Amino acid sequence: MSAAPAIIRQQETVTPDAILQIAFGFAASKVLFSAVETGVFDQLDEGAATVGELQERLGLHPRAIRDFLDALVSMRLLERAVGLYFNTQLASEFLVRGKASYIGGMLEMANARLYPFWGSLTEALQTGERQNETKHGGDLFGELYADPARLRVFLEAMSALSAPAAGSIAREFPWHNFETVVDVGAAQGRVPVELAKQHPHLRAYGFDLPAVRPIFEEYVQQHGLADRVGFLPGDFFAEPLPAADVLVMGHILHDWGIEDKMRLLRKAYDALPEGGALIVYERLIDDDRRANTAGLLMSLNMLIETPAGFDFTGADCQAWMAETGFRKSYVEALVGGESMVVGWK
Repeated sequence: MSAAPAIIRQQETVTPDAILQIAFGFAASKVLFSAVETGVFDQLDEGAATVGELQERLGLHPRAIRDFLDALVSMRLLERAVGLYFNTQLASEFLVRGKASYIGGMLEMANARLYPFWGSLTEALQTGERQNETKHGGDLFGELYADPARLRVFLEAMSALSAPAAGSIAREFPWHNFETVVDVGAAQGRVPVELAKQHPHLRAYGFDLPAVRPIFEEYVQQHGLADRVGFLPGDFFAEPLPAADVLVMGHILHDWGIEDKMRLLRKAYDALPEGGALIVYERLIDDDRRANTAGLLMSLNMLIETPAGFDFTGADCQAWMAETGFRKSYVEALVGGESMVVGWK
């Protein structure tokens, strides 16, 4: 048995505070989920309110509403002054339904689906098997895409997840050198819409299964971009990827095992012209696998959700791109804990 490496540290006083904060993190998550679910932030977007007013409007029991609201104050999502509660800037920006920056769709899905599934993490670690709706057989994406109501909720959640990265990619990548872009697995269309809004010369497309079309086109029309943002129906495993100057894959590769990851990268390479680029963005694990907890937790989420999916480091993705034939690549941090790997053909 190998000896553990010696780590020399100065003697210090330690407390269990950090452990306890991690241990009860689920409670803070559930307070946030319940606040989104009951519409706390939506109500307060209309103006400050008292405990009694919020209790009546939200239909909550008087026993714990003050604790509930003050917990949100302590989490810096609400503020309280002279007996009135109101949204902080953070909550107003990201937790009010109807705003373009709303990320609550992802929180709603996490509350309804992921929260209970993560209760079976130990079983997943012991068996290597997924723990979601398809635990006893079935195909998650097949079931989601077959139910229009569930599909809409899922696509809205994916838009919320992609929102921070979409704006960052629109700002950081040299789009002035390119004319066309296809988002592979585009969901509701957040990335193509954001790119088209910020770069009027671009023609942007979303490539996804045919069932997504009406939801995608509705979203595009809401933003007045139907003349420059289009939908391309297809299955990225069954068909070639559409040709474009730039292809984008956001939160796609982590759904699959290594063989399917490489298949998708090869398809992307084949669809690109010489000088074209592939942008892969994910919540990348740091190369040393020590610092980015969010990336590692996302990979565990793939254990819960998929038969073989896993997240990866930027160095991993660059190596796969090189093996596929991309002549060079780089990694760049985005906002919201995301990073992109850009490969050039």
